[in-house]
Amino acid sequence: MAYQKVNADQRAPGHSQYLDNDDLQATALDLEWDMEKELEEPGFDQFQLEGIENQNLGHAETEDLNLDSIQPATSPKGRFQRLQEESDYVNSYTRSAPKSNRCNFCRLLKILCTATILFIFGILIGYYTHKNCPSNATSSGTDNPHLYQEILKAIQAENIKKMFRNFVQLYKSEDDTEISKKLKTLWTSSGLEDVQLGNYSVLLNLPGPSPSTVTLRSSGQCFHPNGQPCGEEARKDSSQDLLSSYAAYSAKGTLEAEVIDVNYGTADDLKRIQKMKNVTNQIALLKLGKLPLLYKLSLLEKAGFGGILLYTDPCDLPNTENLSYETFMVSLNPGGDPSTPGYPSVGGSFRQNRSNLTSLLVQPISASLVAKLISSPKEKTQNDVCSPLKLPSNEIRIVSMHIQTVTKFKTITNVVGYLKGSTSPDRYIIVGSHHHTAYSYNGQEWASSTAIITAFIQALMLRVKKGWRPDRTIVFCSWGGTAFGNIGSYEWGEDFRKVLQRNAVAYVSLHNPIRGNSSLLPMASPSLQQLIAEKKNFSCTRRAQCPETHVSSVQIQGDADYFINHLGVPTLQFVYEDIKALKGPSFLSEALFPKRTTKIEEMDPFFNLHETITKLSGEVILQIANEPVLPFNALDIALEVQNSLKGNQLNTHQLLAMASHLRESAELFQSDEMRPANNPKERAPIRIRMLNDVLQDMEKNFLVRQVPPGFYRNILYHLDEKTSQFSIILEAWEHCRSLPSNETLQEALSEVLNSINSAQVYFKAGLDVFESGLVGKN
Repeated sequence: MAYQKVNADQRAPGHSQYLDNDDLQATALDLEWDMEKELEEPGFDQFQLEGIENQNLGHAETEDLNLDSIQPATSPKGRFQRLQEESDYVNSYTRSAPKSNRCNFCRLLKILCTATILFIFGILIGYYTHKNCPSNATSSGTDNPHLYQEILKAIQAENIKKMFRNFVQLYKSEDDTEISKKLKTLWTSSGLEDVQLGNYSVLLNLPGPSPSTVTLRSSGQCFHPNGQPCGEEARKDSSQDLLSSYAAYSAKGTLEAEVIDVNYGTADDLKRIQKMKNVTNQIALLKLGKLPLLYKLSLLEKAGFGGILLYTDPCDLPNTENLSYETFMVSLNPGGDPSTPGYPSVGGSFRQNRSNLTSLLVQPISASLVAKLISSPKEKTQNDVCSPLKLPSNEIRIVSMHIQTVTKFKTITNVVGYLKGSTSPDRYIIVGSHHHTAYSYNGQEWASSTAIITAFIQALMLRVKKGWRPDRTIVFCSWGGTAFGNIGSYEWGEDFRKVLQRNAVAYVSLHNPIRGNSSLLPMASPSLQQLIAEKKNFSCTRRAQCPETHVSSVQIQGDADYFINHLGVPTLQFVYEDIKALKGPSFLSEALFPKRTTKIEEMDPFFNLHETITKLSGEVILQIANEPVLPFNALDIALEVQNSLKGNQLNTHQLLAMASHLRESAELFQSDEMRPANNPKERAPIRIRMLNDVLQDMEKNFLVRQVPPGFYRNILYHLDEKTSQFSIILEAWEHCRSLPSNETLQEALSEVLNSINSAQVYFKAGLDVFESGLVGKN
């Protein structure tokens, strides 16, 4: 019978209590249709007895299962009929649904709960793993441009103007140390977490107690450097400027000799002059510009001159610049503390006795004084064409120049603030400005530089306070002693040389950013030119249209010098210039004119140019500091090398062949390593780190050992925009034309060849490392 079959299954040995109590009862209910049919059969009494006997023989485990509750008693009615007619049936039979359905529901609920818990647990693990170990692959996501714009929006021209005026008022009553302390306080209050002062005791060459003089022997007239007669009382507003009109680290004393006009002092100029006159111990009348001042002085010193009267020809300046009566300062220091060349000025360092860095007596004078020396009125103009100042070759002028300066050890201070990176804190993007040094000339360009860097710090820290942080460390520096030969940056660089050689990624210069208001001039290392070119579509103000912006790699003035020439760090700078200044001779910016505050505010009355410089520089800083792959271009370096060899008849077959090999290696590196790395799906942190290490050190291959004074050791930089060839080759060619031997030229060619070969080997080694890494990984 059907019931007996169910009972037998129910009592099968080895089943758990759960199965005895649930599964078997559910099976009995499923077979109830057969039981209802048997209730109407004659043998029902026998069926009931057999069921009782089997029940008595059951295990104790089945006592909870009350089979009486599912027996039909005496009424031969079906199951569904009883549910309709007898309400007590529902109460007595507590299982309102089949047990098998309830069990399946429980199992499904358990599985669903388990899956939900595991899912939530997985989300939590992923969240905290991502929070604690951020991936480089996501650091430059689609939100970065929006993030950059949010930071840059906080930069406002009005705020920069207010800071500029505060800084200008500050320098009038404070020395270098006090200005540095107040600048540190300002940066710290803005939120910059680690701001330090670095003090160095350095040898400075300062103005003497009275201004230098130039006396005409023929008339006995004595003049100050600005052309003002010595007998007259110096004007109150120019007395300090007269003292500051000097050449730092020049020889001092008195020299009476003939004045010889050497024009710009090029090799051709000297060759022409030496054919006409004996120049030994004579005084050269020298124009500033075209070539580095230190290089021209080395040529004049080698030729035998004893003194230099240095001036700026008004025809070389923009029409807006009326500097005929203005005096200026120059520094003859190639860089750093002269008493500790090549090593930092820390306590206990050996000090060399170098009160002057040249045997020449050098005195800057105004154009108006030059006009008096040559018995000529102010610069002549014919048909609106400026006539350059020139001493007639058939006239003799004998003058006596008297120079007095004081050499003292003084303390200069650097302000250095760190914003630590989140994923690569050992990689530094260095941002440099400079502040006023109390012992130097009274210029205000430093106030523009300091206001711009401070405005960017304030905007950046507003975002940092919300929890964001760049991937790489940003180091903000305000240098001291810049006017004396970039002393602050050199001393700090020499002090941290080993660290910077390994960790410095890029240098962003903010040195004297507002020099005019008509054209924006971006300057950058070849590896950064593509990044700068992407910024061409910036919004220019009405007073500063910037069409056809050209990015060039030329020698720039300021504290970037050490980072370019001793560390090989890629560098960039944005400045506003006058178009006339761009067309005129280069290196005029070596003259430090004491511009008044009103002059800078006349060029940029609403400080919109300051705001533009801050935002452009800030966006580039953020990209370099935050992009997973450094935005440097290897191929641009190879192209720059090939362009530097074009149109030069001196190029040997070896040079051209080596440059071609360098381009092939750079192209391969660019396509095989850089392009895949810029795909977020293919980024591996260790490969990104290896790639960035290669990109970071590319330009170090182009540092040569020896260059003429004033020339960059990094041969990727040209003297100016008018020359595209390697500077050291051009200089060597000019030098050897007057000599029977071409040894100097061969040395220069060898330096260039070795640099190109070093770069080619460098890229090839980088490719080999990546290939070996892939093989080892597979």
